[in-house]
Amino acid sequence: MPTILITGCSSGFGLETAKLFLERGWDVIATMRTPAASLLPASDRLRVLALDVTDPASIAAAAASAGPVDVLVNNAGFGAPAPIELTDPETAQSLFQTNVIGTLAMIQAVLPQMRQRRAGVIVNVTSTVTVKTLPVIGVYRASKAAVNALSESLAVEVAPFGLRVHIVLPGRSPETRFGQNARPHLRGADDPDYAPLLQQFVKSVQEDTGPVTHAPDVAAAIWRAATDPAAPLRIPGGADAEIWMAEAGL
Repeated sequence: MPTILITGCSSGFGLETAKLFLERGWDVIATMRTPAASLLPASDRLRVLALDVTDPASIAAAAASAGPVDVLVNNAGFGAPAPIELTDPETAQSLFQTNVIGTLAMIQAVLPQMRQRRAGVIVNVTSTVTVKTLPVIGVYRASKAAVNALSESLAVEVAPFGLRVHIVLPGRSPETRFGQNARPHLRGADDPDYAPLLQQFVKSVQEDTGPVTHAPDVAAAIWRAATDPAAPLRIPGGADAEIWMAEAGL
């Protein structure tokens, strides 16, 4: 069976994607910064590897241990809500190191064997915040928009080798730990100029009763990207994602 390697499998989209591909008979390499095989069903088709996408040595070790990979899913990432002016330089560096450089490093680690075999699919998970102008998450949006641009160029570069690249764009997913993990990076709540903007942003999120993205939605979008040669470059990962992308003409 084909082999898929997924980053960021300790929770949320990555964990749900690993479960889906296991259920459907694939060999799954689920990577996490702190491996916890107990999060997934026991299976002889499952390998759980340690991987920190910000650590070149960790990437090299995981790639060597993984061996040939048919599908690479770059899912690991995090968000940080803060006005651009107030975003800590360290936070900005971490956002780009994880979301952009980490994705690039994983592509560079896995792509050579795909190119040699003239077979493989790369799926980069970004966000529909990249298709709409939003305040407070500007640096996060920039990091995910950079992955979109990277993916678009990569798709053109590797198509002659028989390889495919897809971007899965989830919407807002309250059920995942994304918001919880982003909260420590919040800045500006005590700033007299930015506080009203932040309060309005938080209120709009809390009071939003429209469609949202569920982790199985994203797993299904990744399944489509991995298995459907006719899948488009950009694939929405939830009901709200479909709406936002349609409004953006994508």
